[in-house]
Amino acid sequence: MSVFTLRHFACWLMIVITPMSLSAQAQTPSAIVHTQGGVWVNGYEAKDASAVFSGDVIETKSDFPATLNLEGSSISIQPESVVKFQGDAVELDHGSVSVETFRSFKVLVHCITVVPVANEETQYDLVDLNGSVQVSARTKDVNVKWEHSGRKAPVENAGEQQGSVQQGEQKKYDESELCGLPPRPNAAALPNPKWIAAGAAGAGVLIWVLVNGGGGRTPVSASTP
Repeated sequence: MSVFTLRHFACWLMIVITPMSLSAQAQTPSAIVHTQGGVWVNGYEAKDASAVFSGDVIETKSDFPATLNLEGSSISIQPESVVKFQGDAVELDHGSVSVETFRSFKVLVHCITVVPVANEETQYDLVDLNGSVQVSARTKDVNVKWEHSGRKAPVENAGEQQGSVQQGEQKKYDESELCGLPPRPNAAALPNPKWIAAGAAGAGVLIWVLVNGGGGRTPVSASTP
C-alpha cells in the first residue's frame, strides 16, 4: 500500500471518528464547580468555574466550600467533604451536602439513596459522619432507600427498603444497620513482612552484582559486615 493511499485512508478515518467523539462528549452529563480555592478535582486544585464530568471526584479542604451547578440543580458541598459526580447524582464519601433541585437530583451514601419524592423544587441536606447518615428535608419530602450489597446484614433488613423524610423533618440512619458491616481485611492477601525484607535484600544484591560485574568483594550486609 502506497504512502498516498495510507494518508487518504487516515483522513477519511478521522472524518468518521471525530463527529462520533464530539457526540459522545456532548451526551456526557457535565456540571460546573464554583470555588474560591481549597477545592480539588481528581487530585488537582480546581479553579473557579471548572467543568466536571461524570466520574470526577471533588474534595473540599477545611474552611473551603464549593458549589456544583448543573441544569435544574445546585449542590453546595461543605468543607471537608468528598463527593463523586455521577451525572444525575453525587456519591458522598464523607462530609455534608445541601441540594436544591427541580429534577429529583439524588445523593448516594454507600447502599443508601436519598431522592426527592417528586420532580418539583426540593431542598434537602445530607450529612455523613462516623457511620451515621443524617437527612433533613427543608422543602418538600424526600425518600430514603437502601439495599444490601453483598455484605453481611440482619436477615430482617435484607433486600431493598424505603423510608421517607417529610418537609421540616430530620432523621438519622445507621450505615452498619442498613448496609451491613464492612468486609474485614483479608489477612491472607496481605504480604508477609519477612518476604518483603527478603525481597529487598535480594534486590540489593542483584543491583550490586550488575554494577560490579559479579567480581570483587561481596556486598556488605547487616549480618556480614
